Amino acid sequence: MLLTPYISLLMHDTIALITILNPLAAASIMISLIGSEATSLTVRPIAFKTTLAIIIAGLVTLYSGEYIFKFFGINVMSIKVIGGILLMMIAINMASGNSSKSRHTPKEHEEAEESEDISIVPLGIPILFGPGVIATIIVLNNTAMKTLSLLDSYIIVSLSILLSSITTYFILVNATYINRILGVTGMKILTRIMGLVVGAIAAQFMVSGIKGLWG
Repeated sequence: MLLTPYISLLMHDTIALITILNPLAAASIMISLIGSEATSLTVRPIAFKTTLAIIIAGLVTLYSGEYIFKFFGINVMSIKVIGGILLMMIAINMASGNSSKSRHTPKEHEEAEESEDISIVPLGIPILFGPGVIATIIVLNNTAMKTLSLLDSYIIVSLSILLSSITTYFILVNATYINRILGVTGMKILTRIMGLVVGAIAAQFMVSGIKGLWG
């Protein structure tokens, strides 16, 4: 019983991060960037390095992000509002079936096709780990601190980053199979559903941030 609030918060934060990372859309983009050479052997090292980049970027954001913003005089409520706006933009693109537009530009896609290693840039950053994820990690940690101790909140969000990254790894590793099974239509449907979830999270961030700033 004592662990129930921790498990509930861990599940909430993990699902939120997985949804915002949107590894299914990233898997589809990865296949398009690799092209005909996309096999389980070629995809695995890319997926591993991409996942490692997400974990490192996530933990750096968690442990230093809020302090960097505070250094510039930006409070968490402002981050909630701008984070909510960024997530809403992503959600609208996802709900309309155009999730790739919110993550990277056509020019970045062009450069990635010519690059020998796409694992860290642009796949890890900014396709998977973008401004929306940065804002989400900071806000989730700040929200956890309201009900948990400082140490517990950092542990919960750290575990959420690890679990969401591991989930991303397994989706990227199996990208060729997922792409084949779901097809374009299946990917679009799942992306639209995930867009609704991201939109709901974005609305919560904005309302909470505006209330905090107004207060």
